[in-house]
Amino acid sequence: MTETTGPTEPMGRRERKKAATRQALADAALELFLEHGFDAVSIRDIAEAADVSTTTLFKHFPSKEALLFDMDADVERALVAAVRDRAPGTPLLESLREHMLRARAVKPEYDEQIAAFRRLVTSTPALVEYHRRMWMRHERALTEAIAADTGAPADDPACAALAHLALEARALATTAPDRVAAVNAAFDLLERGWEAVSDGKSRTA
Repeated sequence: MTETTGPTEPMGRRERKKAATRQALADAALELFLEHGFDAVSIRDIAEAADVSTTTLFKHFPSKEALLFDMDADVERALVAAVRDRAPGTPLLESLREHMLRARAVKPEYDEQIAAFRRLVTSTPALVEYHRRMWMRHERALTEAIAADTGAPADDPACAALAHLALEARALATTAPDRVAAVNAAFDLLERGWEAVSDGKSRTA
């Protein structure tokens, strides 16, 4: 699901074709990975399944891992919205905690395909590491959202630390036996520390 800031123009024929090709590649990759395992599937296999050349594939995705994580912009928008668009009166960390718990990486399975996808990622070291790197790329955007929410400078070290630790909490939970408990434990610690930092800022303001 994407977020818009105003009226959007319909995609032209060229853009629709590019979007369709990208989706076909992502769908073919997921199907092959779930059936054969990530390491057993080659870039050529995916390109052939989507009926395109490997050159075309690399125009849309920089690596084999990227084929599985193609919603990066949407993920970042949702993360920032958890801070910026939360309900009035909702504490910052409460909203972030709820967002992390709703995220697919920690929420109970919606269906078998999502469960299979999660097993694929957690059983493949290359995907675990790639997923973590992709997830932590949102640190700057989350830092800026927290800083704007609290009236702090964009590079405030406390806001940066909170953003980093909040993201790490969910990253660590990805491979935990009980992901919900792992996220809750991390946010219990974060809330106590953030309250102390916020109180200290209030006293010096």
